[in-house]
Amino acid sequence: MLAEELLAPKYVPHRILGDVLRFTLAYNPGAAFSMSVGSYSRYIFGAFAVIALVVLWRLYRMTGAGSRAGDSMRIAALGLAFGGAAGNLIDRFRSPQGVIDFIDIGLGDVRFWTFNLADSAVTVGAIALAWSLSREERESSAAKAAAERSIAHRADAPPGVSGTGE
Repeated sequence: MLAEELLAPKYVPHRILGDVLRFTLAYNPGAAFSMSVGSYSRYIFGAFAVIALVVLWRLYRMTGAGSRAGDSMRIAALGLAFGGAAGNLIDRFRSPQGVIDFIDIGLGDVRFWTFNLADSAVTVGAIALAWSLSREERESSAAKAAAERSIAHRADAPPGVSGTGE
């Protein structure tokens, strides 16, 4: 709402760091990178956001309380993604013009897509969540391999020898 109030009218750049970072009010009725499915974009992408929120909430709830205490990266990632998706969903239904975007990065005529803080939170959260899940997968695979080596070592030991060094 501050972007709408302070940056109006639309599409007029306000320099923040020279030409590299500008704040430019824009509305995005579609999804990321201005994808659109026509006049129903608002509702279709709103429904996708609701589904994403449910999935993120379930991911959070599926992780037990003990596990959550030990994985602050995953909790932060889920929180960022959830907060960003919720913020964009609120924006989408608050304004028929679409989600309010205002961060404009680039150099001269070479500009990245205009985005907002919620978009950044979703992106950083998704990357951090993927990293956290891949780290968990690597640790799980390493533990499984170690257990299999231990079982194989005990199976190769002569009868009466435990293979544990006792």
